[in-house]
Amino acid sequence: MMPLRQQLRDESDFDQLPDDVPISATIADIEEKKGFIDYFRFVIEVKTKGASKYLIYRRYREFFNLHQVLEARYSPEVPDKPGPNTIILPSLPGKVFMGVKQDIAESRIPELNTYMKGLLGLPTWFLLEEALRMFFYQTELDSKHQPLALRRLRPQTRKVKTVKPKMDLFSSPRAEAMFDFRGNDKAELNLKRGEVIFLLRRVNADWLEGTVNNQTGIFPKSFVKIIKPLPESESEGEGGAHTYSYLRCFLLTPSGVATRSAQEEVDVCVQEDLTIQPSYKELLSRMRNVFKEDDIAVNYRDPEGDLIRILDDEDVQLMIKESCVQQVNDKRPVNQFPWELHVTMTSDLSVYNTEA
Repeated sequence: MMPLRQQLRDESDFDQLPDDVPISATIADIEEKKGFIDYFRFVIEVKTKGASKYLIYRRYREFFNLHQVLEARYSPEVPDKPGPNTIILPSLPGKVFMGVKQDIAESRIPELNTYMKGLLGLPTWFLLEEALRMFFYQTELDSKHQPLALRRLRPQTRKVKTVKPKMDLFSSPRAEAMFDFRGNDKAELNLKRGEVIFLLRRVNADWLEGTVNNQTGIFPKSFVKIIKPLPESESEGEGGAHTYSYLRCFLLTPSGVATRSAQEEVDVCVQEDLTIQPSYKELLSRMRNVFKEDDIAVNYRDPEGDLIRILDDEDVQLMIKESCVQQVNDKRPVNQFPWELHVTMTSDLSVYNTEA
């Protein structure tokens, strides 16, 4: 049992903490983020000493990075003999390299809740650690994002009745599929000819977002006939909907250019802002998934029109920098990336200008 003097001192130190210091955190749900790499992030409700509450969104990778920083700063050299300004940190669940991403994220929730409870239950002076406060700080992006659901904040005894939204067949904006369409990834709907799609919003001039067969996603406008259009005021990005951007890319083969669906270009939709700077590994992984080819290289065209092979993150930065210069003379849709990818076979060097 803690001595009374120590207990009073701890209570006094706690009372002197700023009101914005986090004192508890609970995972409310998980959400899938569909970008160049699809992943799940945790929706966390944070409570502060001043009794305010807010939501933040963090990946497991951010938990891992925080733990490494705290270990470097506060873990004692001899675990059984902590010294001044050292602390025994709670255990963080380890990395998992195999399995379904959603199942992994769901299984981590109890352990991460225990981890956060352990961190925020450490001595009062530790709660002022900058890395800890920044992890639980609500960023501008956190504050703007609307959670899809908060399943784990509901009381365990409360029965929640699932009510499917009613789609009024005669008043809702809708379209009829004129052709079959097979989506390339989770962001895109699968359509069958004759199906009625309830429209949610315009993604851009060529793509719409809608719902069919209890699935929500995007699809090309050219594959449907509009029965009742969306209101004119329904513009891109309204109503807290996901923002989709699209990247134009090509697959170049030794015999020419091959693309999916007999289209000259392939537009890859991602749930990312146009300012995102993906890593080389993310681009390569996404292109392998799009074109169903493993032995490929990713390239871009320089201002002279020559193909430049991308080998690392510095090359990605250079591509984006050069595209910003060229963008001045280009007329692109507002949600199209200013840079394009040209995918080639790794062994095909004939596509490069090797003239001196």
